[in-house]
Amino acid sequence: MPTIALAIQKGGSGKTTTVINLAAALQQQNNKVLVVDMDPQANCTQALGILEEQELGIYQLLKKEASGEEINAKNAILVTKAGVDLIPSGLELASAEMELVSVYGREQLTRQLLKPLKGVYDYIFIDCPPAIGMLTVNALVASDYVLMPLQAEFLPLRGVKSFLRAFSKIKKHIHPQLKLLGFILTKFDRRKSMNRSVLEQLEQEFGSKVFQTHVRTNIALAKAQEAGLDIFHFDKNSNGALDYCQLAQELLECISHER
Repeated sequence: MPTIALAIQKGGSGKTTTVINLAAALQQQNNKVLVVDMDPQANCTQALGILEEQELGIYQLLKKEASGEEINAKNAILVTKAGVDLIPSGLELASAEMELVSVYGREQLTRQLLKPLKGVYDYIFIDCPPAIGMLTVNALVASDYVLMPLQAEFLPLRGVKSFLRAFSKIKKHIHPQLKLLGFILTKFDRRKSMNRSVLEQLEQEFGSKVFQTHVRTNIALAKAQEAGLDIFHFDKNSNGALDYCQLAQELLECISHER
């Protein structure tokens, strides 16, 4: 079953919010879902209620994989209070960029350690750092698909084009099977002319790659993360829950079409 990386070269894009709530939406449909936090800021880990550094997480798994040790990634998986399975991150992951730079086959480390889990989960989501470094490359090489969430503003739009240049190189030289599923607009307000303008530009340039479901600005999404919950456990009647439920359905249709 598919592994999906959420990535863009811009912070504050709604990437972590989308990882958590898409995973939760699919879980609501009786799918078994794993979230892998590859961002040293550990926003995804914290937003799922894991506030203390864990002895075993993605950093330790990467180091063990790099050293050739026998590892079982299942041992790092936590069941969060939101009910989503998680391989957590932590600040020490930031040092992985330097520590693993000389490792042979470093781009394949995450792919190798997640391989035994592909048959266990229906969907695996990877939350990437907001930059193109070794961790993001690792996440992309481990994935079947890429999703790009972004706010409907002009600076994030520039981040899209920068990221797509890196995506093209990875696809050409390392992972030819990698596919771009599309773009998801977050914190969207159709009343704002800038939001409408960015949507129009995206649709003109990328056409059907722009998801029809836009995640509206909704304070409940931020409050859910403060509570360490997904939006469905926090407020299943909110606009955020409605949007991510609809987005999950569109995602499934998109994956079905790509196969």
